Amino acid sequence: MSLENILSQLGVGSKDTVYLSVTPGVGLELIQLDIQSRTVKNYAYRPLEYNESLREITDIEAFKNAVNELFEELKINLKSNVVLNLPMVLLGSKELPLLLGDDAIQEALTSEVEQSYIFKRYEPVVSWCDSNNMQAGDSRKLFYSAVQKNVIEDIKNALTELGITLAGVEMSLTSILKALAFSGLAEEQMKDNVSWNLMLITPSGYSICSLVGKTIVDYYDEPLAIKSFEGDEIYNAINASAQITLMSYPANYLYIISETDMVSAELLAKRLQTDSIVNYLENNSFKKQDVLPVSLEILEDTAHKISLEAIGIAVGSNIAMPVKFNFMVSSTGEGGVKEDPNEPVHVVLGANEFDISPNAARNVALLIAVIVIAPVLAAFIAIPMFAQQKQTQLDDTKAKLEQTNAEIKRIQDEQNRANDFDVNAEIKKVMTNNRSKLMGYSALGEAVPKKVFLTYFTAADDGNFDIKGESDNVEDIYVFFKNMKDSLISTQLRLHKLEMKSDSVDEAVTIDPNQPTAYEFEITNMSTAALNRLEKALAEKAKQAAEGKGDDKKDKK
Repeated sequence: MSLENILSQLGVGSKDTVYLSVTPGVGLELIQLDIQSRTVKNYAYRPLEYNESLREITDIEAFKNAVNELFEELKINLKSNVVLNLPMVLLGSKELPLLLGDDAIQEALTSEVEQSYIFKRYEPVVSWCDSNNMQAGDSRKLFYSAVQKNVIEDIKNALTELGITLAGVEMSLTSILKALAFSGLAEEQMKDNVSWNLMLITPSGYSICSLVGKTIVDYYDEPLAIKSFEGDEIYNAINASAQITLMSYPANYLYIISETDMVSAELLAKRLQTDSIVNYLENNSFKKQDVLPVSLEILEDTAHKISLEAIGIAVGSNIAMPVKFNFMVSSTGEGGVKEDPNEPVHVVLGANEFDISPNAARNVALLIAVIVIAPVLAAFIAIPMFAQQKQTQLDDTKAKLEQTNAEIKRIQDEQNRANDFDVNAEIKKVMTNNRSKLMGYSALGEAVPKKVFLTYFTAADDGNFDIKGESDNVEDIYVFFKNMKDSLISTQLRLHKLEMKSDSVDEAVTIDPNQPTAYEFEITNMSTAALNRLEKALAEKAKQAAEGKGDDKKDKK
Protein backbone atom coordinates (compact mmCIF):
# COMPACT_ATOMS: atom_id res chain seq x y z
CA MET A 1 0.00 0.00 0.00
CA SER A 2 1.38 3.45 -0.96
CA LEU A 3 2.02 6.32 1.48
CA GLU A 4 -0.81 8.37 -0.04
CA ASN A 5 -3.30 5.51 0.39
CA ILE A 6 -2.29 5.00 4.04
CA LEU A 7 -2.59 8.71 4.81
CA SER A 8 -5.91 8.89 2.94
CA GLN A 9 -7.37 6.17 5.17
CA LEU A 10 -6.21 8.16 8.21
CA GLY A 11 -8.08 11.26 6.99
CA VAL A 12 -5.10 13.10 5.54
CA GLY A 13 -5.55 14.86 2.17
CA SER A 14 -3.02 16.25 -0.28
CA LYS A 15 -3.24 19.99 -1.06
CA ASP A 16 -1.72 22.32 -3.66
CA THR A 17 -0.43 25.80 -2.82
CA VAL A 18 -1.93 28.61 -4.88
CA TYR A 19 -0.79 32.25 -4.94
CA LEU A 20 -3.19 35.22 -5.06
CA SER A 21 -2.51 38.95 -5.19
CA VAL A 22 -4.88 41.84 -4.51
CA THR A 23 -3.37 44.44 -6.87
CA PRO A 24 -4.97 47.90 -7.27
CA GLY A 25 -5.22 48.75 -10.96
CA VAL A 26 -5.45 45.06 -11.95
CA GLY A 27 -7.79 43.39 -9.46
CA LEU A 28 -7.37 39.87 -8.06
CA GLU A 29 -4.60 37.80 -9.68
CA LEU A 30 -4.01 34.04 -9.49
CA ILE A 31 -0.56 32.93 -10.59
CA GLN A 32 1.65 29.83 -10.66
CA LEU A 33 5.32 29.92 -11.67
CA ASP A 34 7.74 27.37 -13.06
CA ILE A 35 10.65 28.13 -10.74
CA GLN A 36 13.23 26.16 -12.74
CA SER A 37 12.59 27.90 -16.07
CA ARG A 38 11.57 31.20 -14.44
CA THR A 39 8.36 31.43 -16.46
CA VAL A 40 4.67 31.99 -15.71
CA LYS A 41 2.89 28.68 -16.35
CA ASN A 42 -0.62 29.62 -15.12
CA TYR A 43 -2.31 33.00 -14.75
CA ALA A 44 -5.74 34.62 -14.64
CA TYR A 45 -7.25 37.76 -13.12
CA ARG A 46 -10.59 39.33 -12.25
CA PRO A 47 -11.40 43.03 -11.67
CA LEU A 48 -11.70 43.82 -7.96
CA GLU A 49 -12.28 47.23 -6.38
CA TYR A 50 -9.82 48.29 -3.68
CA ASN A 51 -10.40 51.30 -1.38
CA GLU A 52 -7.09 53.24 -1.32
CA SER A 53 -8.27 55.54 1.49
CA LEU A 54 -9.37 52.78 3.90
CA ARG A 55 -6.75 50.30 2.58
CA GLU A 56 -9.18 47.40 2.27
CA ILE A 57 -11.13 45.36 -0.30
CA THR A 58 -14.33 47.27 -1.09
CA ASP A 59 -16.63 44.22 -1.29
CA ILE A 60 -15.55 40.96 0.39
CA GLU A 61 -18.37 39.07 -1.35
CA ALA A 62 -16.98 40.21 -4.73
CA PHE A 63 -13.58 38.93 -3.60
CA LYS A 64 -15.07 35.54 -2.75
CA ASN A 65 -16.81 35.30 -6.15
CA ALA A 66 -13.61 36.33 -7.97
CA VAL A 67 -11.62 33.60 -6.18
CA ASN A 68 -14.21 30.99 -7.11
CA GLU A 69 -14.18 32.07 -10.79
CA LEU A 70 -10.37 32.03 -10.98
CA PHE A 71 -10.16 28.51 -9.53
CA GLU A 72 -12.79 27.31 -12.00
CA GLU A 73 -11.09 28.98 -14.99
CA LEU A 74 -7.69 27.42 -14.24
CA LYS A 75 -9.25 24.13 -13.09
CA ILE A 76 -7.67 24.21 -9.63
CA ASN A 77 -9.09 22.20 -6.75
CA LEU A 78 -10.71 24.42 -4.11
CA LYS A 79 -9.19 22.20 -1.41
CA SER A 80 -5.95 24.16 -1.67
CA ASN A 81 -3.72 26.36 0.42
CA VAL A 82 -3.56 30.05 -0.54
CA VAL A 83 -0.74 32.52 0.08
CA LEU A 84 -2.07 36.06 -0.43
CA ASN A 85 -0.39 39.37 -1.26
CA LEU A 86 -2.10 42.55 0.01
CA PRO A 87 -1.26 46.21 -0.70
CA MET A 88 0.98 47.64 2.00
CA VAL A 89 -0.94 49.55 4.66
CA LEU A 90 1.91 50.70 6.91
CA LEU A 91 5.68 50.23 7.21
CA GLY A 92 8.02 51.70 9.79
CA SER A 93 11.14 51.16 11.85
CA LYS A 94 11.97 51.56 15.52
CA GLU A 95 15.01 51.11 17.75
CA LEU A 96 14.38 49.16 20.96
CA PRO A 97 16.64 47.83 23.77
CA LEU A 98 18.24 44.44 23.11
CA LEU A 99 17.00 43.14 26.46
CA LEU A 100 13.31 43.54 25.60
CA GLY A 101 11.43 40.25 25.22
CA ASP A 102 9.15 39.45 22.27
CA ASP A 103 5.97 40.26 24.22
CA ALA A 104 7.33 43.66 25.21
CA ILE A 105 8.42 44.36 21.62
CA GLN A 106 4.99 43.36 20.31
CA GLU A 107 3.34 45.70 22.81
CA ALA A 108 5.68 48.61 21.98
CA LEU A 109 5.20 48.23 18.21
CA THR A 110 1.43 47.84 18.53
CA SER A 111 1.34 51.08 20.51
CA GLU A 112 3.39 52.76 17.74
CA VAL A 113 1.12 51.41 14.98
CA GLU A 114 -2.04 52.60 16.73
CA GLN A 115 -0.91 56.21 16.18
CA SER A 116 -1.74 55.81 12.46
CA TYR A 117 -5.14 57.16 11.40
CA ILE A 118 -6.27 53.77 10.02
CA PHE A 119 -5.53 51.87 13.22
CA LYS A 120 -7.30 54.39 15.40
CA ARG A 121 -10.48 52.77 14.04
CA TYR A 122 -9.38 49.17 13.48
CA GLU A 123 -7.34 46.73 15.55
CA PRO A 124 -3.96 46.07 13.89
CA VAL A 125 -2.14 42.83 13.16
CA VAL A 126 1.57 43.63 13.52
CA SER A 127 4.41 41.67 11.95
CA TRP A 128 8.03 42.59 12.62
CA CYS A 129 11.61 41.41 12.10
CA ASP A 130 15.16 42.47 12.88
CA SER A 131 16.89 44.79 10.44
CA ASN A 132 19.96 42.98 9.12
CA ASN A 133 23.19 43.99 10.94
CA MET A 134 21.66 47.13 12.47
CA GLN A 135 22.53 46.81 16.13
CA ALA A 136 24.13 49.73 17.91
CA GLY A 137 25.23 49.40 21.52
CA ASP A 138 22.37 48.16 23.66
CA SER A 139 19.65 48.64 21.02
CA ARG A 140 18.54 47.01 17.77
CA LYS A 141 16.58 48.36 14.81
CA LEU A 142 13.31 46.62 13.92
CA PHE A 143 11.17 46.99 10.82
CA TYR A 144 7.45 46.50 11.34
CA SER A 145 4.34 46.40 9.19
CA ALA A 146 0.64 46.16 9.99
CA VAL A 147 -2.74 45.41 8.42
CA GLN A 148 -6.26 45.59 9.83
CA LYS A 149 -7.20 42.46 11.78
CA ASN A 150 -10.78 42.57 10.47
CA VAL A 151 -9.48 42.53 6.87
CA ILE A 152 -7.48 39.34 7.50
CA GLU A 153 -10.41 37.69 9.26
CA ASP A 154 -12.90 38.62 6.49
CA ILE A 155 -10.59 37.21 3.81
CA LYS A 156 -9.93 34.06 5.84
CA ASN A 157 -13.67 33.48 6.41
CA ALA A 158 -14.48 34.02 2.71
CA LEU A 159 -11.84 31.47 1.66
CA THR A 160 -12.93 29.00 4.34
CA GLU A 161 -16.50 29.08 2.99
CA LEU A 162 -15.04 27.96 -0.37
CA GLY A 163 -13.04 25.17 1.28
CA ILE A 164 -9.73 27.03 0.83
CA THR A 165 -7.14 27.38 3.60
CA LEU A 166 -5.42 30.75 4.03
CA ALA A 167 -1.81 29.73 4.69
CA GLY A 168 -0.02 33.09 4.53
CA VAL A 169 -0.44 36.84 4.02
CA GLU A 170 2.38 39.07 2.83
CA MET A 171 2.55 42.71 1.75
CA SER A 172 3.28 44.36 -1.61
CA LEU A 173 6.69 45.97 -0.93
CA THR A 174 8.45 42.70 -0.10
CA SER A 175 6.63 40.98 -2.99
CA ILE A 176 7.92 43.64 -5.41
CA LEU A 177 11.49 43.25 -4.10
CA LYS A 178 11.31 39.45 -4.52
CA ALA A 179 9.99 39.88 -8.09
CA LEU A 180 12.86 42.24 -8.96
CA ALA A 181 15.38 39.76 -7.57
CA PHE A 182 13.78 36.69 -9.21
CA SER A 183 13.47 38.33 -12.66
CA GLY A 184 16.98 39.82 -12.58
CA LEU A 185 15.63 43.32 -13.33
CA ALA A 186 17.51 44.72 -10.32
CA GLU A 187 20.57 42.49 -10.50
CA GLU A 188 23.07 45.39 -10.42
CA GLN A 189 21.24 47.16 -7.61
CA MET A 190 20.95 44.08 -5.39
CA LYS A 191 24.67 43.30 -5.35
CA ASP A 192 26.35 43.38 -1.93
CA ASN A 193 27.32 46.85 -0.62
CA VAL A 194 25.54 48.68 -3.48
CA SER A 195 23.30 51.51 -2.24
CA TRP A 196 20.09 52.22 -4.13
CA ASN A 197 16.64 53.72 -3.71
CA LEU A 198 13.37 52.13 -4.81
CA MET A 199 10.78 54.81 -5.63
CA LEU A 200 7.20 53.51 -5.83
CA ILE A 201 4.52 55.77 -7.36
CA THR A 202 0.96 54.90 -6.23
CA PRO A 203 -2.42 56.66 -6.61
CA SER A 204 -1.99 58.09 -3.09
CA GLY A 205 1.57 59.44 -3.42
CA TYR A 206 5.08 58.07 -3.56
CA SER A 207 7.47 56.23 -1.24
CA ILE A 208 11.23 55.80 -1.18
CA CYS A 209 12.73 52.58 0.15
CA SER A 210 16.47 52.94 0.75
CA LEU A 211 18.45 49.70 0.43
CA VAL A 212 21.97 48.30 0.43
CA GLY A 213 21.88 45.21 -1.77
CA LYS A 214 18.77 43.34 -0.62
CA THR A 215 18.73 44.90 2.85
CA ILE A 216 16.25 47.69 3.66
CA VAL A 217 17.95 50.44 5.68
CA ASP A 218 15.24 53.13 5.69
CA TYR A 219 11.77 53.94 4.38
CA TYR A 220 9.99 57.24 3.63
CA ASP A 221 6.38 57.76 2.54
CA GLU A 222 5.08 61.03 1.02
CA PRO A 223 1.28 61.32 0.59
CA LEU A 224 0.36 63.18 -2.61
CA ALA A 225 -3.09 63.76 -4.10
CA ILE A 226 -2.07 62.54 -7.57
CA LYS A 227 -5.65 62.46 -8.88
CA SER A 228 -6.02 66.21 -8.24
CA PHE A 229 -3.43 67.11 -10.90
CA GLU A 230 -3.87 67.44 -14.64
CA GLY A 231 -1.38 66.64 -17.38
CA ASP A 232 2.25 67.45 -16.64
CA GLU A 233 1.43 69.08 -13.30
CA ILE A 234 1.91 65.78 -11.50
CA TYR A 235 5.47 65.37 -12.79
CA ASN A 236 6.36 68.89 -11.63
CA ALA A 237 4.83 68.21 -8.22
CA ILE A 238 6.67 64.90 -7.74
CA ASN A 239 9.92 66.42 -8.99
CA ALA A 240 9.67 69.41 -6.63
CA SER A 241 8.95 67.17 -3.64
CA ALA A 242 11.27 64.25 -4.41
CA GLN A 243 14.36 66.37 -5.14
CA ILE A 244 14.62 67.44 -1.53
CA THR A 245 13.71 63.98 -0.21
CA LEU A 246 16.35 62.22 -2.34
CA MET A 247 19.01 64.56 -0.93
CA SER A 248 18.51 62.75 2.39
CA TYR A 249 19.06 59.33 0.75
CA PRO A 250 22.23 59.54 -1.40
CA ALA A 251 22.70 56.31 -3.41
CA ASN A 252 24.36 54.82 -6.50
CA TYR A 253 21.07 53.92 -8.19
CA LEU A 254 17.46 55.12 -8.28
CA TYR A 255 14.83 52.58 -9.47
CA ILE A 256 11.42 54.09 -10.28
CA ILE A 257 8.32 51.87 -10.47
CA SER A 258 4.92 53.38 -11.27
CA GLU A 259 1.85 51.55 -9.96
CA THR A 260 -0.65 54.05 -11.36
CA ASP A 261 -1.81 54.81 -14.92
CA MET A 262 -1.65 58.54 -14.13
CA VAL A 263 2.18 58.56 -13.99
CA SER A 264 4.66 57.10 -16.47
CA ALA A 265 7.85 55.90 -14.79
CA GLU A 266 9.75 56.58 -18.01
CA LEU A 267 8.66 60.23 -18.22
CA LEU A 268 9.34 60.77 -14.51
CA ALA A 269 12.82 59.22 -14.86
CA LYS A 270 13.65 61.75 -17.60
CA ARG A 271 12.45 64.74 -15.58
CA LEU A 272 13.69 63.84 -12.12
CA GLN A 273 16.94 65.62 -11.29
CA THR A 274 19.30 63.33 -9.37
CA ASP A 275 22.95 62.29 -9.37
CA SER A 276 22.03 58.59 -9.16
CA ILE A 277 21.89 56.21 -12.12
CA VAL A 278 18.15 56.04 -12.90
CA ASN A 279 16.30 52.88 -13.99
CA TYR A 280 12.54 52.54 -14.34
CA LEU A 281 9.80 49.94 -14.74
CA GLU A 282 6.15 50.42 -15.71
CA ASN A 283 3.88 48.32 -13.49
CA ASN A 284 0.80 49.87 -15.13
CA SER A 285 -0.85 50.33 -18.55
CA PHE A 286 2.36 51.92 -19.91
CA LYS A 287 4.07 48.53 -19.68
CA LYS A 288 5.88 47.68 -22.95
CA GLN A 289 7.28 44.23 -22.11
CA ASP A 290 6.52 41.37 -19.73
CA VAL A 291 8.60 40.89 -16.59
CA LEU A 292 8.82 37.10 -17.15
CA PRO A 293 8.16 34.87 -20.16
CA VAL A 294 4.72 33.23 -20.12
CA SER A 295 3.38 29.91 -21.36
CA LEU A 296 1.65 29.73 -24.73
CA GLU A 297 -1.69 29.14 -23.03
CA ILE A 298 -1.72 32.70 -21.65
CA LEU A 299 -3.04 35.30 -24.09
CA GLU A 300 -0.86 38.35 -24.83
CA ASP A 301 -3.38 40.90 -23.45
CA THR A 302 -3.74 38.84 -20.29
CA ALA A 303 0.05 38.51 -19.90
CA HIS A 304 0.41 42.32 -19.85
CA LYS A 305 -1.74 42.40 -16.71
CA ILE A 306 0.74 40.32 -14.65
CA SER A 307 2.00 42.56 -11.85
CA LEU A 308 5.27 42.53 -9.93
CA GLU A 309 3.29 41.81 -6.76
CA ALA A 310 1.79 38.62 -8.27
CA ILE A 311 5.20 37.38 -9.41
CA GLY A 312 6.78 38.20 -6.05
CA ILE A 313 4.17 36.34 -3.99
CA ALA A 314 4.43 33.30 -6.29
CA VAL A 315 8.23 33.18 -5.85
CA GLY A 316 7.58 32.04 -2.29
CA SER A 317 10.71 31.10 -0.35
CA ASN A 318 12.83 30.62 -3.50
CA ILE A 319 14.20 34.16 -3.04
CA ALA A 320 15.38 35.02 0.47
CA MET A 321 14.95 38.65 1.54
CA PRO A 322 16.44 39.89 4.85
CA VAL A 323 13.24 41.78 5.67
CA LYS A 324 9.98 39.84 5.30
CA PHE A 325 6.54 39.88 6.90
CA ASN A 326 3.80 37.27 7.26
CA PHE A 327 0.60 38.31 8.97
CA MET A 328 -0.60 34.71 9.46
CA VAL A 329 2.41 33.58 11.53
CA SER A 330 2.35 33.63 15.31
CA SER A 331 5.90 32.42 15.92
CA THR A 332 8.36 34.43 18.02
CA GLY A 333 9.78 37.49 16.34
CA GLU A 334 7.25 37.87 13.54
CA GLY A 335 3.92 38.71 15.11
CA GLY A 336 0.75 37.94 13.17
CA VAL A 337 -2.62 36.29 13.69
CA LYS A 338 -2.74 33.28 15.97
CA GLU A 339 -3.71 30.06 14.27
CA ASP A 340 -7.02 28.35 15.04
CA PRO A 341 -6.24 25.16 17.02
CA ASN A 342 -9.07 23.34 15.20
CA GLU A 343 -7.73 24.07 11.71
CA PRO A 344 -5.86 21.37 9.72
CA VAL A 345 -2.09 21.29 10.11
CA HIS A 346 -0.05 21.46 6.89
CA VAL A 347 2.65 18.76 6.72
CA VAL A 348 5.32 18.13 4.08
CA LEU A 349 6.62 14.56 3.64
CA GLY A 350 9.20 14.40 0.90
CA ALA A 351 7.55 15.45 -2.36
CA ASN A 352 4.05 15.23 -0.84
CA GLU A 353 2.13 17.95 1.02
CA PHE A 354 -0.72 17.04 3.39
CA ASP A 355 -3.26 18.71 5.65
CA ILE A 356 -3.91 16.74 8.84
CA SER A 357 -7.11 17.42 10.78
CA PRO A 358 -7.10 17.02 14.58
CA ASN A 359 -8.93 13.66 14.25
CA ALA A 360 -6.46 12.46 11.63
CA ALA A 361 -3.57 13.52 13.85
CA ARG A 362 -4.97 11.38 16.68
CA ASN A 363 -5.27 8.43 14.28
CA VAL A 364 -1.66 8.85 13.20
CA ALA A 365 -0.53 9.04 16.82
CA LEU A 366 -2.46 5.87 17.63
CA LEU A 367 -0.84 4.04 14.70
CA ILE A 368 2.62 5.13 15.78
CA ALA A 369 1.88 4.03 19.37
CA VAL A 370 0.84 0.55 18.18
CA ILE A 371 4.00 0.16 16.07
CA VAL A 372 6.51 1.54 18.54
CA ILE A 373 4.78 0.62 21.88
CA ALA A 374 7.47 0.31 24.53
CA PRO A 375 9.98 3.00 23.48
CA VAL A 376 7.20 5.50 22.83
CA LEU A 377 5.46 4.65 26.12
CA ALA A 378 8.68 5.24 28.01
CA ALA A 379 9.16 8.51 26.15
CA PHE A 380 5.62 9.65 26.97
CA ILE A 381 6.34 9.06 30.66
CA ALA A 382 9.73 10.75 30.66
CA ILE A 383 8.96 13.71 28.42
CA PRO A 384 6.25 15.34 30.64
CA MET A 385 8.60 15.17 33.63
CA PHE A 386 11.41 16.72 31.61
CA ALA A 387 9.02 19.31 30.17
CA GLN A 388 7.78 20.25 33.64
CA GLN A 389 11.36 20.78 34.78
CA LYS A 390 12.14 22.97 31.77
CA GLN A 391 8.89 24.88 32.24
CA THR A 392 9.89 25.70 35.81
CA GLN A 393 13.24 26.95 34.58
CA LEU A 394 11.51 28.97 31.88
CA ASP A 395 9.13 30.56 34.41
CA ASP A 396 12.10 31.54 36.60
CA THR A 397 13.87 33.06 33.59
CA LYS A 398 10.76 35.03 32.59
CA ALA A 399 10.40 36.35 36.14
CA LYS A 400 14.03 37.51 36.17
CA LEU A 401 13.57 39.06 32.72
CA GLU A 402 10.52 41.01 33.91
CA GLN A 403 12.54 42.30 36.88
CA THR A 404 15.34 43.31 34.52
CA ASN A 405 12.92 45.12 32.19
CA ALA A 406 11.40 46.96 35.15
CA GLU A 407 14.87 48.02 36.29
CA ILE A 408 15.77 49.20 32.77
CA LYS A 409 12.58 51.27 32.63
CA ARG A 410 13.32 52.76 36.05
CA ILE A 411 16.85 53.76 34.98
CA GLN A 412 15.58 55.21 31.70
CA ASP A 413 12.92 57.24 33.56
CA GLU A 414 15.58 58.62 35.90
CA GLN A 415 17.79 59.55 32.96
CA ASN A 416 14.88 61.25 31.20
CA ARG A 417 14.06 63.26 34.31
CA ALA A 418 17.71 64.24 34.69
CA ASN A 419 18.05 65.34 31.11
CA ASP A 420 14.97 66.19 29.05
CA PHE A 421 17.01 67.10 25.96
CA ASP A 422 16.36 64.50 23.24
CA VAL A 423 19.15 64.78 20.64
CA ASN A 424 17.39 62.64 18.01
CA ALA A 425 14.13 64.59 18.38
CA GLU A 426 15.93 67.92 18.06
CA ILE A 427 17.85 66.77 14.97
CA LYS A 428 14.63 65.53 13.37
CA LYS A 429 12.89 68.81 14.21
CA VAL A 430 15.70 70.92 12.65
CA MET A 431 15.77 68.74 9.51
CA THR A 432 11.97 69.00 9.13
CA ASN A 433 11.95 72.79 9.60
CA ASN A 434 14.90 73.33 7.26
CA ARG A 435 13.30 71.08 4.62
CA SER A 436 10.04 73.06 4.80
CA LYS A 437 11.85 76.40 4.48
CA LEU A 438 14.11 75.11 1.71
CA MET A 439 11.03 74.04 -0.30
CA GLY A 440 9.59 77.54 0.23
CA TYR A 441 12.73 79.36 -0.94
CA SER A 442 13.11 76.98 -3.91
CA ALA A 443 9.48 77.48 -4.95
CA LEU A 444 9.78 81.27 -4.54
CA GLY A 445 12.82 81.40 -6.81
CA GLU A 446 11.06 79.51 -9.59
CA ALA A 447 7.55 81.02 -9.34
CA VAL A 448 7.96 84.85 -9.42
CA PRO A 449 6.93 86.41 -12.80
CA LYS A 450 8.93 89.38 -14.10
CA LYS A 451 6.32 92.04 -13.26
CA VAL A 452 5.64 90.85 -9.72
CA PHE A 453 7.65 92.48 -6.91
CA LEU A 454 7.80 90.92 -3.46
CA THR A 455 7.86 93.27 -0.49
CA TYR A 456 7.70 90.72 2.34
CA PHE A 457 8.30 86.97 2.80
CA THR A 458 8.41 84.81 5.91
CA ALA A 459 8.62 81.02 6.42
CA ALA A 460 7.97 79.95 10.02
CA ASP A 461 9.23 76.78 11.74
CA ASP A 462 5.68 75.44 11.96
CA GLY A 463 5.31 75.42 8.15
CA ASN A 464 3.42 78.72 7.90
CA PHE A 465 4.16 81.08 4.98
CA ASP A 466 3.27 84.75 4.45
CA ILE A 467 4.12 86.53 1.17
CA LYS A 468 3.33 90.17 0.26
CA GLY A 469 4.03 92.00 -2.95
CA GLU A 470 2.95 94.40 -5.68
CA SER A 471 2.24 94.28 -9.41
CA ASP A 472 0.53 96.42 -12.04
CA ASN A 473 -1.06 93.31 -13.56
CA VAL A 474 -3.68 91.12 -11.83
CA GLU A 475 -3.02 88.22 -14.24
CA ASP A 476 0.65 88.08 -13.15
CA ILE A 477 -0.44 87.92 -9.52
CA TYR A 478 -2.70 84.94 -10.24
CA VAL A 479 0.09 83.22 -12.21
CA PHE A 480 2.44 83.68 -9.24
CA PHE A 481 -0.22 82.37 -6.83
CA LYS A 482 -0.87 79.25 -8.99
CA ASN A 483 2.89 78.54 -9.31
CA MET A 484 3.34 78.72 -5.54
CA LYS A 485 0.37 76.37 -4.94
CA ASP A 486 1.79 73.85 -7.42
CA SER A 487 5.24 73.98 -5.79
CA LEU A 488 4.05 73.89 -2.16
CA ILE A 489 1.24 71.35 -2.47
CA SER A 490 0.76 70.42 1.17
CA THR A 491 0.84 74.00 2.59
CA GLN A 492 -2.76 74.96 1.58
CA LEU A 493 -1.82 78.48 0.41
CA ARG A 494 -4.63 80.98 -0.28
CA LEU A 495 -4.85 84.47 -1.79
CA HIS A 496 -5.64 86.42 1.38
CA LYS A 497 -5.64 89.95 -0.08
CA LEU A 498 -5.77 91.53 -3.56
CA GLU A 499 -6.51 95.28 -3.78
CA MET A 500 -5.41 98.48 -5.50
CA LYS A 501 -2.47 100.20 -3.90
CA SER A 502 -3.23 103.69 -2.51
CA ASP A 503 -1.73 105.91 0.16
CA SER A 504 -4.96 107.80 0.90
CA VAL A 505 -8.70 107.73 0.43
CA ASP A 506 -8.43 110.43 -2.26
CA GLU A 507 -6.03 108.31 -4.30
CA ALA A 508 -8.31 105.29 -3.99
CA VAL A 509 -11.29 107.30 -5.28
CA THR A 510 -9.44 109.26 -7.99
CA ILE A 511 -7.91 107.04 -10.70
CA ASP A 512 -5.60 108.63 -13.27
CA PRO A 513 -6.11 106.79 -16.60
CA ASN A 514 -2.63 107.87 -17.73
CA GLN A 515 -0.97 106.13 -14.81
CA PRO A 516 -0.78 102.28 -14.47
CA THR A 517 -2.81 100.88 -11.60
CA ALA A 518 -0.75 99.17 -8.89
CA TYR A 519 -2.14 96.23 -6.91
CA GLU A 520 -1.11 94.89 -3.53
CA PHE A 521 -1.51 91.22 -2.66
CA GLU A 522 -0.89 88.82 0.18
CA ILE A 523 -0.57 85.00 -0.14
CA THR A 524 -0.54 82.92 3.04
CA ASN A 525 -1.63 79.69 4.72
CA MET A 526 -1.99 81.37 8.14
CA SER A 527 -5.32 81.99 9.83
CA THR A 528 -6.72 85.51 10.13
CA ALA A 529 -5.99 85.52 13.87
CA ALA A 530 -2.39 84.46 13.25
CA LEU A 531 -1.97 87.18 10.60
CA ASN A 532 -3.31 89.80 13.04
CA ARG A 533 -0.80 88.68 15.67
CA LEU A 534 2.00 88.83 13.09
CA GLU A 535 1.00 92.34 11.95
CA LYS A 536 0.89 93.50 15.57
CA ALA A 537 4.33 92.03 16.24
CA LEU A 538 5.81 93.70 13.14
CA ALA A 539 4.25 97.04 14.06
CA GLU A 540 5.66 96.78 17.59
CA LYS A 541 9.10 95.97 16.22
CA ALA A 542 8.94 98.95 13.83
CA LYS A 543 7.90 101.22 16.69
CA GLN A 544 10.81 100.06 18.85
CA ALA A 545 13.20 100.61 15.96
CA ALA A 546 11.87 104.16 15.45
CA GLU A 547 12.19 104.95 19.16
CA GLY A 548 15.74 103.64 19.10
CA LYS A 549 16.68 105.99 16.25
CA GLY A 550 15.12 108.91 18.14
CA ASP A 551 17.21 108.14 21.23
CA ASP A 552 20.36 108.02 19.08
CA LYS A 553 19.62 111.52 17.71
CA LYS A 554 19.17 112.90 21.25
CA ASP A 555 22.48 111.37 22.34
CA LYS A 556 24.25 113.04 19.40
CA LYS A 557 22.82 116.47 20.37
